[in-house]
Amino acid sequence: MEKMRNAWLVLEDGTAFRGRAIGADGETFGEVVFNTSMTGYQEVLTDPSYKGQLVCMTYPHIGNYGVNDEDVESHKPWVDGFIVRELSPIASNFRSQTALGAYLTQHGLVALDGLDTRALTLTLRREGSMKGGISTTEQDPQALLSRVRESPAIVGTDFVKAVTCQKPFEWPQEPDIRPRKYHVVVVDYGVKYGILRQLAELGCYVNVVPAFLPADEILAMKPDGVVLSNGPADPAAVTYGIETIRGLIGQVPILGICLGHQLLGLAFGGTTYKLKFGHHGGNHPVKDLDTGKVEITTQNHGFAVDLGSIPDRRVELTHVNLNDQAVEGMRHKDLPIFSLQYHPEASPGPHDARHLFRRFLDEISGD
Repeated sequence: MEKMRNAWLVLEDGTAFRGRAIGADGETFGEVVFNTSMTGYQEVLTDPSYKGQLVCMTYPHIGNYGVNDEDVESHKPWVDGFIVRELSPIASNFRSQTALGAYLTQHGLVALDGLDTRALTLTLRREGSMKGGISTTEQDPQALLSRVRESPAIVGTDFVKAVTCQKPFEWPQEPDIRPRKYHVVVVDYGVKYGILRQLAELGCYVNVVPAFLPADEILAMKPDGVVLSNGPADPAAVTYGIETIRGLIGQVPILGICLGHQLLGLAFGGTTYKLKFGHHGGNHPVKDLDTGKVEITTQNHGFAVDLGSIPDRRVELTHVNLNDQAVEGMRHKDLPIFSLQYHPEASPGPHDARHLFRRFLDEISGD
């Protein structure tokens, strides 16, 4: 039997949790957030939007269906640390290819279980998300605390440079004989495969381009529409992305998703602000103000758009979060541009909002 390896999670306010190491040995730092999804831990691990964060899963039993090569949202895990109440010792699913613990170790992810994740979540809800550190090598929480406090803050840090592709590529990457009606360029701020899959399934020929590609080079590709993808951390730090979007506004139909939505708000001259503990999970209710319908959505973001700060009064609210009234969607009254703070592709989560990809194609076709 493998000997238990102790691990510590320490928050910047000095709160410490002792647990068991379940991944790679080492030390890692980031913003500690909680995710309320009951399933989908593999999609969470591989979502580039989690770069710079230590993710606590609120559902207590994680890993029971293992890991496979299909349910990934990028080519590698991006979370900087993983926290669960109990790692399942058994992976029981016909699609499973490896156990979660082995996957964490294989990819060098520092993780722990055996701590009170309910107490951790209540602390973050009460005090707000904060910096933290996980260590399997430091057994003195006070010594770890000093390094936590010295670690970079999420505000003002550009993590997009770490997750964006370095050169353009096409999607799907495998041969596909389905007819393609529209050419869509996706600006990769940390794009999830789920977004690319949805566009391809709807008949789009997709080019994915780096976040630093200027507007004139994107427009030279003659896209029918542009998607501004999700991504990590503070949108205000991605100044080159804001500048590119300003060059695209009025030139081509645009759909912004998550970070792309926030960058669009900044490009329109508005501001963003830090949420107390963010929205992370697959069960967030959002109201569509046009239809009055409520959709249960997948979300992963720590910042929000202040719609009132946008000087262009033609930008209007379309969706609102029913938990805290945060802006969840906006559109331009005269231009074919709209954006969503949440993830219409889900992955993981309910599929209530996938119809919004078709709305984007309607904007392209002029219907």
